[in-house]
Amino acid sequence: MKNKLEEIRKQKGIKQEELADAMGVSRQTISSLENGRYNPSVILAIKLARYFGTNVEELFLYEEEEHET
Repeated sequence: MKNKLEEIRKQKGIKQEELADAMGVSRQTISSLENGRYNPSVILAIKLARYFGTNVEELFLYEEEEHET
């Protein structure tokens, strides 16, 4: 799953550490989210979207895989 977390965080001038503290997670979790190595829980995704004043769909971009039938 792709996301705009790093882009939005930097636009707002927020450091990874600040965001991690606000979300109650580690800085490594924020880094992993931004690099696409970790998908957030539903609760964390909602908390992040609310923190940035947006919705989950704007922050996290889900692309379905195409399946052959």
